[in-house]
Amino acid sequence: MGNQVFAEAVPPKIHEVKGNPPPECPMHNKDGPAKNDSKATPSECPVQHDNNINPYNMMPPANQQPAPDQPFTLPTNRQVSSIPRAMPDGSTEFWVYPSQQMFWNAMLRKGWRWKDEDIKQKDMEDIIRIHNANNEQAWQEVLKWEALHAKECGHPRLKSFGGKATQYSPRAMMRSWLGYELPFDRHDWIVDRCGHDVRYIIDYYDGGEVDNKFQFALLDVRPAMDSFDNVWDRMKVFYMRYRYEIIGDKKDNKLAN
Repeated sequence: MGNQVFAEAVPPKIHEVKGNPPPECPMHNKDGPAKNDSKATPSECPVQHDNNINPYNMMPPANQQPAPDQPFTLPTNRQVSSIPRAMPDGSTEFWVYPSQQMFWNAMLRKGWRWKDEDIKQKDMEDIIRIHNANNEQAWQEVLKWEALHAKECGHPRLKSFGGKATQYSPRAMMRSWLGYELPFDRHDWIVDRCGHDVRYIIDYYDGGEVDNKFQFALLDVRPAMDSFDNVWDRMKVFYMRYRYEIIGDKKDNKLAN
């Protein structure tokens, strides 16, 4: 894939958003974004109610209010990701991760209820860091695949995403039949490759202890086999892995002998 090609697609480092969260998604703004505004800004894209789920991240409104029986206060500051978002007008924005308070409220919506032995205040900070690190890691894996198309598109952007934890991918199912564990989560990401939508499947496997970068998940990231281009990319990568890992090891063993 080439280090130089890959470097052109690597986005900037993440940074912190302090205080109030960024403005609402331009598509929910009556006046819309400025047509010629190319300034890089964060994008959070909240929606108005649970029955009006945002189609870009499949998330309900950005609720920053503490729950009625919440045992401790949680920060509401949010971190801007390194993941560029595909905007309708072509401007550059970046996805924004949820705050600790938003994550707490999201867990409550999914039926979780707090108990003394479950989560401490410090744990929420670690959960957010793990969540963000997993997404940053997934985007870097996506960029490795997108480097195959660097000549046609040097700035791929994430258009939308959604969780499918209960819908195992065919590859995950086949691995389970061979005795491997099933992933604990799955995401489908839609990447805008300069006007061409590409769907990626991301299976998250338990990788054991959390490291000092707050990473613990083993990610299986690959383009979905729903187009000829995606199938061809997976065939090319399979060959490259075979060529350089298997055949390369044999050559090294011969030289060593």
